Amino acid sequence: MISREAQQEIEDLTDAASRLAGRAGIYGLPSLTPLHGGRNNRVFRLRIEKESYLLKSYFRHEKDPRDRLGTEYSFLSLAWSQGLRMIPRPIISDRRKSLGLYEFIEGRKMAPGEITDDHVAQALDFYLALNHGKDAFSVQGLPKASEACFSIVDHLDLVDCRLKRLMGIDPLNGLEEMQVFIHDGLSKAWTDMKRRIFEKAQALGIDVDRQLPSVNWVLSPSDFGFHNTILEDSGRLRFIDFEYAGWDDPAKMVCDFFCQPEVPVPPDYFSGFQDKVIAAASDREALRERIGLLLPAYRIKWCCIILNDFLPEGKERRDFSNQRSQEKRRSAQLQKARRYFADWIEVDDKRNCPAEKS
Repeated sequence: MISREAQQEIEDLTDAASRLAGRAGIYGLPSLTPLHGGRNNRVFRLRIEKESYLLKSYFRHEKDPRDRLGTEYSFLSLAWSQGLRMIPRPIISDRRKSLGLYEFIEGRKMAPGEITDDHVAQALDFYLALNHGKDAFSVQGLPKASEACFSIVDHLDLVDCRLKRLMGIDPLNGLEEMQVFIHDGLSKAWTDMKRRIFEKAQALGIDVDRQLPSVNWVLSPSDFGFHNTILEDSGRLRFIDFEYAGWDDPAKMVCDFFCQPEVPVPPDYFSGFQDKVIAAASDREALRERIGLLLPAYRIKWCCIILNDFLPEGKERRDFSNQRSQEKRRSAQLQKARRYFADWIEVDDKRNCPAEKS
């Protein structure tokens, strides 16, 4: 049974959504239904008359100043204006209330193990179409992606930062098991891996501090993968969740695409996907080398991301999005991180850039 406070919150949000829709010329009796699946924000199906819309209420925190609504709405508006239709149409937003109204897409989330050649081709088409007109004047105002990296050191510092935050958690708060995994497994593996990345970079003559020229930046969806798609009955994919999008290194996009664990991309697709991304770049050989250097590092990064629930702000985001209890979430995420860690230390002979053993 829903509490009185929760019911009042829904009523207030319904009223705010109705006023927001009215500013877009959408009128009628509103009905708001919470949807499951939002990891950081709260999402709802807004019904007005016979039409449905997606209402997104964005998480805000004083320790996380990122403008999630502004980034996502601006990115979608740009992509829609360029004729891209494999995304939800942005309708209207309210920065003050952190609300965004979007097209509601009928379909379902993808499940692990069902990725096909066509799905990977659609993802590539979206990325390439997004960057086909990246030099146009209209896109220059977009910000850098969240956690954008433009040198090898930037990428490694990103992993360092995530790992240090996890290592800094007080183990006396019932988190001893997680800290043992971090200190005895993940941290030791990262120290060894980072050393080998520097050694390989030196052997290749790569300056790890050199900043990637802006001409080689790309428009990245960020957090790009099949975990952020909706599969329509027709088989068409619609790509969602662009809160971290912006200018970035294409090597980061490729690494994230193949390292995200929720709906993992089979390694058989790595070579072909990488080759097509590289073919669209102006620094082809350098990009191939960066991907080869960084792929193992991004495995560690995603292992840290899985453990975000142990961080104070991670817990608050999950609470905001109404996910299950803290203890169950944390236990599930720790087991998931352990499995992911065990998987990546096994050499994958099918991939050009295999996961390294620690």
